[in-house]
Amino acid sequence: MYNADKPRLSDLPTTGQLLRSTGIAAVVAAGLLVTVVLPSEYGVDPTRVGTVFGLTEMGRIKVSLAAEAKADEAMDAAAAAAPIEASPAPVVVAAVAQSAAASPAPDAASGQRTDETILTLAPDQGAEIKLVMTEGAKARFTWTSSGGRLNFDTHADRPGVSYHGYGKGSPQSETGELTAAFTGSHGWFWRNRTGAPVTVTLKTEGAYTEVKRVV
Repeated sequence: MYNADKPRLSDLPTTGQLLRSTGIAAVVAAGLLVTVVLPSEYGVDPTRVGTVFGLTEMGRIKVSLAAEAKADEAMDAAAAAAPIEASPAPVVVAAVAQSAAASPAPDAASGQRTDETILTLAPDQGAEIKLVMTEGAKARFTWTSSGGRLNFDTHADRPGVSYHGYGKGSPQSETGELTAAFTGSHGWFWRNRTGAPVTVTLKTEGAYTEVKRVV
């Protein structure tokens, strides 16, 4: 059997050549890290190259989605830890968006009131509005965003119950009717992930005693 000839010492790379190759590899790796990996994975773009090729926006979306997923996990964990309610499941009835004008004063005779609440959210800012309602009370609502789709979570709480979910999503508007599962605070949390300020307009009408901003 023929074995390959042992390489001569002159055929092997010198120490200087190895060091030079290692240095070149390190420089290339550092360049890729700064121009590709950081922008595309973390939204960090010190050289602005990632912005030119659209990598920075992709990285920012990844970071935003990761943060949103983490927040959802924390909220789901809180919901799982909360006591289970035996009351009937809440109902949110979808309806066609309305443009009825809202008046700020309650109707004392019928126990009904109508309100309009306007919020301005900076990028990544969140806000929460709650209606104080008794069990079984109903409130019709319409909310709209002026600047695009918003992440929202409709839920309720009371002493002893930290979270009772009604629904969540990411539309630009929603209209429906909220039925209180128990006596407590019921409402909406919004998070602006659009990258620009947006205005949220919430119109409510029904049997509740107070509108309060929690966050």
